[in-house]
Amino acid sequence: MQMQDEGSSVLDRFRQGDVDAFETLFRMHQRSVYGWVLRIVRDPGAAEDVTVEAFWRIHRAHARFDSTREFEPWARRVATHAALDWLRMQKPESSAASEMWMNLAAPSTGDAAVAEEIRRKTVEAFARLPARLRVAAVLAVLEDLPQKEVAEALGITVAAVKLRVFRALRLLRKDLQERGITP
Repeated sequence: MQMQDEGSSVLDRFRQGDVDAFETLFRMHQRSVYGWVLRIVRDPGAAEDVTVEAFWRIHRAHARFDSTREFEPWARRVATHAALDWLRMQKPESSAASEMWMNLAAPSTGDAAVAEEIRRKTVEAFARLPARLRVAAVLAVLEDLPQKEVAEALGITVAAVKLRVFRALRLLRKDLQERGITP
């Protein structure tokens, strides 16, 4: 019980603007928030920048935090919005934007050059998705996270996650078909 009391004390102090409490929460959650952001932006350098931005937003929003709730889901939601903002600023056709998706698996075909071309076009199509659809698809499909967890992070319902993933996959399929690839 004392551990929980200490935790709620830190959360109460954070909500009141205590910098030491913020630093404690930063140290406790920095690694998991960075990992979450990395799943979304798929670029370690950008994930570091977005994590810093997310914690800056968390610090500025301390008064809006409900100290009776858990910090981690709230921090993920703030981090998700910071990551979405970063994704929106990226140019879809830029090589940097495309490179962040390069760890998508190449399809298994007999020809390595064909497989590489399909993977490259898939990466480019993924980078062209609207950011809000791309994030939902990355978290729910590529990262295989539970839709409830994705919904909490995005601040939307599970039904909205399903709809965004459906739309993302439909747009990907259409984009690939226009480029001569039948998914």
